[in-house]
Amino acid sequence: MSGQRDGVAGLKVISDGGEACRAMSGLGTKDGETRIRLAGNDTALRGATSRWDAPVASPSTGRGGRGPCATLPGRMANRGPHHTSNAPMAEMIRIANAGGYWGDDLSQFRRQVELGPVDVVTLDFLAEITMSIMQKQRARDPRAGFARDFVAQVEQTLDLLVKRGTRAISNAGGVNPLACRGALLEMAQLHGHPIEVAAVAGDDLVGRLGELHATAVTLDNMEDGSAFAGIRDRVSSANAYFGAWPVVEALRTGAQIVVTGRCTDTGITLAPMIHAFGWRPDDWDRLAAGIVAGHIIECGAQSTGGNFTDWRRIRRYEDIGYPLLEVFPDGSFIVTKHAGTGGAVTVRTVREQLVYEMGDPRAYITPDVIADFGSVRLEQAGRDRVRVWGARGRPAPETLKVSASYFDGWKASGTLIISGPDAADKARAFAELFWKRLGLEFTERLTERVGHSACWGPLAPPTDPPEVLLRLSVRDSDRTKIERFSKMVPAVILSGPPGVAVTGGRPEAQEVVAYWPALVPRDRVKPRLVSRDGERTLDWPTPVVEPRRAGPLPRERFPRARGAAKPVAVPLVALAHGRSGDKGDTANIGVIARAPEIYPWLRRTLTAAAVKRRFKGLCRGRVERYEVPNLLALNFLLHESLGGGGTVSLRLDAQGKTLAHALLAMEVRAPRALLEAAARGDRADGRTAPRAVPPRRPRPSRRVPTGRRARPAPRARKR
Repeated sequence: MSGQRDGVAGLKVISDGGEACRAMSGLGTKDGETRIRLAGNDTALRGATSRWDAPVASPSTGRGGRGPCATLPGRMANRGPHHTSNAPMAEMIRIANAGGYWGDDLSQFRRQVELGPVDVVTLDFLAEITMSIMQKQRARDPRAGFARDFVAQVEQTLDLLVKRGTRAISNAGGVNPLACRGALLEMAQLHGHPIEVAAVAGDDLVGRLGELHATAVTLDNMEDGSAFAGIRDRVSSANAYFGAWPVVEALRTGAQIVVTGRCTDTGITLAPMIHAFGWRPDDWDRLAAGIVAGHIIECGAQSTGGNFTDWRRIRRYEDIGYPLLEVFPDGSFIVTKHAGTGGAVTVRTVREQLVYEMGDPRAYITPDVIADFGSVRLEQAGRDRVRVWGARGRPAPETLKVSASYFDGWKASGTLIISGPDAADKARAFAELFWKRLGLEFTERLTERVGHSACWGPLAPPTDPPEVLLRLSVRDSDRTKIERFSKMVPAVILSGPPGVAVTGGRPEAQEVVAYWPALVPRDRVKPRLVSRDGERTLDWPTPVVEPRRAGPLPRERFPRARGAAKPVAVPLVALAHGRSGDKGDTANIGVIARAPEIYPWLRRTLTAAAVKRRFKGLCRGRVERYEVPNLLALNFLLHESLGGGGTVSLRLDAQGKTLAHALLAMEVRAPRALLEAAARGDRADGRTAPRAVPPRRPRPSRRVPTGRRARPAPRARKR
């Protein structure tokens, strides 16, 4: 990639077989230099503007190569499944994310490749509802069932991919990865740029449900134990989650683009690391590091300032940069973004993403490893650069998770715009007359006043808005009841208070696609790889190991806040920041102290009982709390809080995205000294912490006889 610039290009290999790289303990910046600490020795890497194709010494021959990943065909070495040789190894690879969901900004794929050197671009497209939609598409057309947007993205970026050798990995294959591969090959051929494309299939279990049942694989609900037999006839999709290893095999074929079916979003990020560095299937700590890295970048701009609590501190949202990883053989990595783009990469933006959609932070379960987020460490390593290290891992489970979806009735939502004065009262009156006139009972019904209390419900503060969007929703198994509801929405606008209009016309009945999580033994599901070499079935290299509990964490020590102890009343957001998400009908809220001095107070104050009281009326189940002291965080799981979750829910915020801010708005009493600590933390966020400089040793004094003048010390000669 002649002419492309990079902050750490021109790295020199200083060890044989990359062993020193495995001992790498970190990367930081000092005085404009980039330093990598290898086995305790600082090696300054000057010339931050060296070309990507600058000569690099090969670890085995000492001869020059081309750039940090010169040893990799297409920038990644083709190794066997248990690589142990002293063949040249990549010193660092760059992995960029260009999309966290189907509907993300399609232009980011080309932008990530165009703005700087990147080895691999990953894109995540799949969710339960998209899998069900794709199954219906494939039923109508056997050539459909994948994310066609991905084919368009590759087409728009094809010239750069061919020129630079950048690889792309995506689960855009949906329920038909082979058709996705075919569409990509056909498109590239039409443009005169043939490329190698591999597809990973075998995760689709819809056609195997009878076979699995016959062999006592029940697929009962892994969360509540419900019998799968009760929904079997209504299942529209069922896919086993694959991890990194089938993708690793696809990369070994030399494919430049790899498309998969239901592969974890962390797995498509971990795979190129395994391939580049030769990590073994039982190298649990390094595999866990790759999972942590994948979790940080899997949601696109959420790690670079998007959806960030302190949003006013983020510059140029319109030009926000998507995340980029610089990964090293020991599993440590830098989170960054392309220079000159908007957004920010700070310890806080990364922490918020780490606690997003988190369950038990000590047991982040994937098909490849169980990652322990309680051991992860972060530090600011320069502007828009956060170093991450210390991840620990445990053996992967013997089972794979299955994500199934099934038909669960019908739903509809209709809206009326209601103007002031007294808009909230008018909306309440309209809702009352509507439900009375309709006179039907539904499985579930919901009234929301958008602009007044739709997001937070009973937690919303009193307000007198100038207008309210009244949103009425119903769900039921009887479609005729849903249709009667739809006809009534526009029929009441002249029957109540003034200043009302229908928005959007008569609502339409929509299918409800519900989510069903289950487990399947790993050995009952085998991946299939299709590449230029043909089709073959893959075995899982992950060893079956007795499950292990997470070990005790080292005791964290937190500084005491200095200053006034007088308590003051403030919103929690003055002392903490956070992010929320969903796992089915469970909301997750991660709350992070703004300074280490605040964390002991946060741990004492924000109990599970306090959070349960705060969300009274929204949270119908129990609240669990997990402590994550290494991240200054508490993670809360609010069960039965999202109206069934996903597409079952009638809530406008069916994924709990707004609940963190409902919690952060809670008034608390805290010592003024903690507010001062929070202010210091705010000022320091995004800045590199000053490194301690050892004091100079004083020169030994020269004893001067009484009555004689001391001669000046001789000056050092210039060399």
